[in-house]
Amino acid sequence: MPESIDVLVYGATSAGVCAAVAAAEAGASVLLVEPGRHVGGMTSGGLGYTDVGDERALSGAAARLRADIAEHYGVPIGRYAGPEPHVAEQIFTRWLERAGVDVVFESPLRSLTMREGRDGAEIAELVFEDGRTVLPGVVIDASYEGDAIAASGVPYRIGREDRSLYGERFAGRQELVPGMHAMPPWISPFADASGRIPSRILPQLHDAPLAPVGSGDGGVMAYGYRVCLTTAADRIPFERPDDYDEEYWELGRRLFANDRRNGVERSAGRMIGLEPNLPGGMADGNSLGPVSLNVLDGSAWEYPDASPQRRREIVEHHLSHTRGFLYFLSHDPAVPASVRHELSRWGLPIGEFADTGHLPHQLYVREARRMLGQTVLTEHDLLAGRMPDDTVALGSYHIDIREVQRIWRWVYEHPAPIGTVFTEGYLSVPVPLYGIPYGALVPRREHAANLILPVCISASAVAFASVRMEPQYMMLGAAAGTAAALAVDAGCAVQDVSHDRLRERLDIPRVG
Repeated sequence: MPESIDVLVYGATSAGVCAAVAAAEAGASVLLVEPGRHVGGMTSGGLGYTDVGDERALSGAAARLRADIAEHYGVPIGRYAGPEPHVAEQIFTRWLERAGVDVVFESPLRSLTMREGRDGAEIAELVFEDGRTVLPGVVIDASYEGDAIAASGVPYRIGREDRSLYGERFAGRQELVPGMHAMPPWISPFADASGRIPSRILPQLHDAPLAPVGSGDGGVMAYGYRVCLTTAADRIPFERPDDYDEEYWELGRRLFANDRRNGVERSAGRMIGLEPNLPGGMADGNSLGPVSLNVLDGSAWEYPDASPQRRREIVEHHLSHTRGFLYFLSHDPAVPASVRHELSRWGLPIGEFADTGHLPHQLYVREARRMLGQTVLTEHDLLAGRMPDDTVALGSYHIDIREVQRIWRWVYEHPAPIGTVFTEGYLSVPVPLYGIPYGALVPRREHAANLILPVCISASAVAFASVRMEPQYMMLGAAAGTAAALAVDAGCAVQDVSHDRLRERLDIPRVG
């Protein structure tokens, strides 16, 4: 039998949890449906060291999480940037239980039906893989992928736009410039290490044409796993994976060979991040070096619109890369002895991610679909620190675009061209505090009058690269849940929710 519900939340990310809790606390009946087996998304899925930016931006659910973390560990608020992953999931689960939210796991969206309503097009029915059919008042798609956008026909974009679209300086394909994340010059992309004899292209390269600088190429920043690491005596060592491919790591060997030729000493910490910044002395392994936990072969470009089966293949490819990278850094003779020795002190924590082989349950999908909604947030809004009248949360983190692709080009040196690897796309631009408008969370009413998106918001690729932090997702999720409850109570389209009433219920800091 179809089930009527006031607010259907799809995706138990941190935004989804906060949306469901806010809607339930506002008096709405709520169902939270999660395609996987866990709640919390990246906050409980490996991203322990949470990027905050200006702490004055934190409010509502994000501030509440920080307070609960501090209470759990008996430390001052802000002592830890994030908790152990299992603690984050425990906190989120407790929030949901206290709010009385029903949660359904392992049930991806199968289909979505639209109808013409009083206020425009609206979502009439959702069917999930467990056979459940839901008739919603309001739908909140809090997934990282934004599958309800595509299923409902709401327009969206994926990846980088052209600079001319919004007049953004930092849009489109970037210059090939040096940097901490970039490959050093003169590393051959070919099986032939000289770079002068065209032959088979090595793995881990995006072997595709390079768009002109500033052009919109649809490029999506790299995905990866943020691994939780420990030096505890009961740690799980990095063992050789069954699918380990020696050739796959040839690029890493050439990186270290290049370092030796040029007198560069690259530490283990600058490859993966080994600062013990989590409770219990654990580290949140991140992607820091030219070869890293990030996968730069273009598979992230494919993921947002991929079929469920293809997405599973891409996820498994990233898991294989992660297992292989940890083994490569800790065992391959081409890796400097100092790096191998340091990695040998670390391993996977036995108390984390027990049901997923002690690697995180959540792939770091840094960006996927972005709705084309009522308002489009752009680089100009961020750099000017604009505070729209319908602001529902503050942002402050850098425009943080991780590497987009690893490619190769001919460099025309005498007497013959040399094939050389390049890394492209990384960008980090400081911004002041800025407001995220409610209009960026909702579609135009003719597209969907009962859909709110706190993750895949209406923003340019550049602006989204700042908004995409977990604390902002939490605050936007709470705003979405509150707005959904107001829309249900008033019997109005989500576009018609009173901004004044919404802001009254949100804890938005006053700054300036």
